[in-house]
Amino acid sequence: MHILEKTDRPPARLSWRSLTVRWIVTFAGFPAGGFTAMLIVGPVNSVTTALAGGLITGLILGAAQAWGLGWPRPGAIRWIAATAAGLAAGLGAGAALVGFGTSLAALAVQGAVCGLVLGAAQAAVLRRAIGRIAWGWPAVLAPVWALGWAVTYAAGVAVDEQFTVFGSSGAIIVTALTVVLPIVIRATAGKQS
Repeated sequence: MHILEKTDRPPARLSWRSLTVRWIVTFAGFPAGGFTAMLIVGPVNSVTTALAGGLITGLILGAAQAWGLGWPRPGAIRWIAATAAGLAAGLGAGAALVGFGTSLAALAVQGAVCGLVLGAAQAAVLRRAIGRIAWGWPAVLAPVWALGWAVTYAAGVAVDEQFTVFGSSGAIIVTALTVVLPIVIRATAGKQS
């Protein structure tokens, strides 16, 4: 059974412009997921809270991104599950690696680790849609997520509250830098079998 079926790709009827606009709107999944996780789990100050908070944030972010990709239900469910699992594992590993620190360096490392693990989980879903190029996705997300935290830190957000994900300032940058994803999926749709 294929991880991603042909019907899991974005519908061809969506224009490049529509896909781009839909993806940019998904930035709201970052603060919505982070806020929800903070309400339910609290700050990321242990592996348990990192895993639970990452899972909650990942579910919300994954749902927003699945909508942004324009995927029908089977692909959307796989994307949401991969994003939730990847963000939980990535945040758990990244936050533990830096001792749950909130310095600029600690957050950049945490972001890079989280982006790498999240990218690997999402790449497993992307593989059938875009082929082997999907395995480059972790290398894209690692530095982009590190940058998301750096932008949030520089913007003066109270990162010492130990959020699961960077703030809206970082989310806008990360979303803009990853807009290539729906474009690549659209460009390769129909070329993979």
